[in-house]
Amino acid sequence: MGPVRWFLVRLGVLDVGSNTVHLLVVDAHRGAHPTPMHSEKSVLRLAEQITRAGDLSRSGEEELIRAVDSARASAVRLGCEDVLAFATSAVREAKNSAKVLARVAAETGVDLRVLSGVDEARLTFLAVRRWFGWSAGQLLVLDIGGGSLEVAMGRDEEPVLAESLPLGAGRITRTRFHRDPPTRSEVVATSAWLEDQLGPLAGKIARAGRPDRVVATSKTFRSLARLTGSAPSAAGPRVRRTLTDTALRQLISFVSRMPAADLAELEGVSPSRSHQLVAGALVAQAAMRALSVGELEICPWALREGVILRRLDLANGTDDTGAVRAGVSANGEDR
Repeated sequence: MGPVRWFLVRLGVLDVGSNTVHLLVVDAHRGAHPTPMHSEKSVLRLAEQITRAGDLSRSGEEELIRAVDSARASAVRLGCEDVLAFATSAVREAKNSAKVLARVAAETGVDLRVLSGVDEARLTFLAVRRWFGWSAGQLLVLDIGGGSLEVAMGRDEEPVLAESLPLGAGRITRTRFHRDPPTRSEVVATSAWLEDQLGPLAGKIARAGRPDRVVATSKTFRSLARLTGSAPSAAGPRVRRTLTDTALRQLISFVSRMPAADLAELEGVSPSRSHQLVAGALVAQAAMRALSVGELEICPWALREGVILRRLDLANGTDDTGAVRAGVSANGEDR
């Protein structure tokens, strides 16, 4: 029996989140490290375009269609053999999501799938496990998005605990803050409220056992780590980056007094996300306190990498063109 031959494939991953539509193009094959080749983003802030009735607005629909179509064109131009397109909390929670997804498919040809919050946690956990390997032992993984907070824990590639809570940085900003910057009373009340919301999760984590390594991923955590002294992105993904509770507490006392326009000038803060930095920091602090965590290690891989890895894992082989057959179904279940 000869050696197993793996065919390199170029995959596009299209992530429709609460803040951005992000296309990541990678070259990969099963068992190998996915190599990023291209990245582009469109800032839509879809979560802020939900009407009082709970629908994604007409203008939000139009912007989403344009962004998806532009990403599809880029994927074709760059030679992607497949595009794994998925949406998270903003589209998932819109009451008219079925109609929006049908329009996207009809007008762009992209079958945009909706991931459940639990599947977000599972796939992010898979990416973190692959990054750190088996030597990391029992992992506890935290991911703050625009609409939700995902938490997963386990010793294997499939977590024994996977939770999604409606405590995203954008959601907290919209529902808890009414001024820019937020008032002192808003910050104090929100901090106390978040710790109360995370109480039941802390109990579940405690029953699952003590983690050997606590890891955080997502743009919010990366920004917080950078603002507290971690290496810049230019230093590369393999530099160890951490976020401590002490540094985070000091950072909150500083950034909570700054308007979003000033926060956007800080190194490591995206202008499109500066308005929700304070809320993200409060969610991070509340989670660390509730889970009795003094330090988090930052992982550069997250949900998009998890989708890629699962896609490759489920491959049954290759056809004559080297295209691998696998994916994520419309309801978020693996197929």
